[in-house]
Amino acid sequence: MKKIYKKALLIILIGLFQSCTEGFKEINTNPNAPVDVQPSLLFRKVLFDYGEQMSYEAFVAGNLLGQYFTAIDFNLFDRHSLTEPQYGGNPWPFIYANLRDNEILLQKSRANPAFAVYEGPALIMKAYMAAALTDIYGNVPYSEALQGKGGVISPVYDAQEAIYTAAGGILDNLDKGIASIANYKGATPLEGDILYNGNRNKWVLFANSLKIKYLMRISGKVDVKSRLQKVLDEGNFIKTNADNAVFKFTATQPNNFRMATARVGDYNLFIMSKTIEEVLAGLNDPRVKTYFRPTSAQPGTYKGLLNGPDASKLSISVADYSLTGTVFREESDKLYANYMTAWETGFWLAEAAERGLVTASAKEWYEKGISQAYDYWRTPLPANYLTSEKVAYGKNGQNPVEQILTQKWLANLNNGYEGWIEYRRTGFPRLKTISASLNNGLIPIRMPYPNSESALNGEQFKKAADQTQNNSVNVPVWWDVN
Repeated sequence: MKKIYKKALLIILIGLFQSCTEGFKEINTNPNAPVDVQPSLLFRKVLFDYGEQMSYEAFVAGNLLGQYFTAIDFNLFDRHSLTEPQYGGNPWPFIYANLRDNEILLQKSRANPAFAVYEGPALIMKAYMAAALTDIYGNVPYSEALQGKGGVISPVYDAQEAIYTAAGGILDNLDKGIASIANYKGATPLEGDILYNGNRNKWVLFANSLKIKYLMRISGKVDVKSRLQKVLDEGNFIKTNADNAVFKFTATQPNNFRMATARVGDYNLFIMSKTIEEVLAGLNDPRVKTYFRPTSAQPGTYKGLLNGPDASKLSISVADYSLTGTVFREESDKLYANYMTAWETGFWLAEAAERGLVTASAKEWYEKGISQAYDYWRTPLPANYLTSEKVAYGKNGQNPVEQILTQKWLANLNNGYEGWIEYRRTGFPRLKTISASLNNGLIPIRMPYPNSESALNGEQFKKAADQTQNNSVNVPVWWDVN
């Protein structure tokens, strides 16, 4: 009798267990929560999130390194202790997050013919974000990165040279992206495209302008003459501001510029740098009224402060210095998140021509770049600006390369870390030794790997740190021959 009872109890328990587990996945899945994402939404997310985050980084960190702005609080980043980012200064997480989402988009485009229209733009964006990452940090995880699902949890740090030039690298992905767009014969529209509203031809212009930029960036290490000339001769790159790879912020959330709604106390911490004050004044450049506000203490006067002040030893009154312009706050709906522009392309070609890397008129591309930059910043170009003493190309003892780089630096005010990156590559414009340096008076020439890497990717991080003198900010990246 006892055996019969035990057997019956066992059957009941098995039945109960089966009834509890049947449909377990369905019961515990929220029918209202998405388990996948449409490519159009993913594409829009990558474009907006990267653009918004890098625009914020430009304001609070890139513009400190590039000496457009300085910070008047206890900002250790502005004093070049880059391992202690404050309001920004750690782009690593969001660049990788967007590279990851872009990789998902790329995989979808290849797995489903209905989504193939996204392959070309996804390859171009992969090249664009990888370039930003390696230009800021140097060697970074790339070929093995974003493969956690495949079991790669400790990706190696690829050499910057390979990230630029190897198969699957920056230049290769631009070529593949252009080819994918050319070969696409489907009818699916490119949705979620906040840069070009689905115009695939303009993505080709974007890619070719990026090709000019990245070939020039590595031109100190690699012979790029024939490839640059080919792109120039074909002429299929961004030539007008109407074709710029940008999107405009809105006046209100959620698509507004972040500093436009920041607390007044936080916004007022960022003021005009002494470096840009002197450059703008020396050129008699009216963009000073676009980029900055007159001081409260002396209306009509623009004044900057030397970067890297030690706030504990100085008495600084905001009223004595120029705050950033209304385009960053009250009129931020006139501000663009900037990927690539006609004026930047023009300055790259002017430099290429001046250095003998392409056959073209450096003066024409230089002057076109200036005119387009003024138009981009909604500032009227003075009639005599291009012929003025320090702006006239190659005149009055001016160094043409320095003129080109200085004008590009001025126009790049809202473009992430570009001003600092180009200073590292060329030495122009001539940035200043900062006020109270925590880096022995040296201007950093790379960003340090974030502390999270030592915990999450310790073995590979140690190898990379050993190659950069214990993760020093004073070790040049591969293309830096300045």
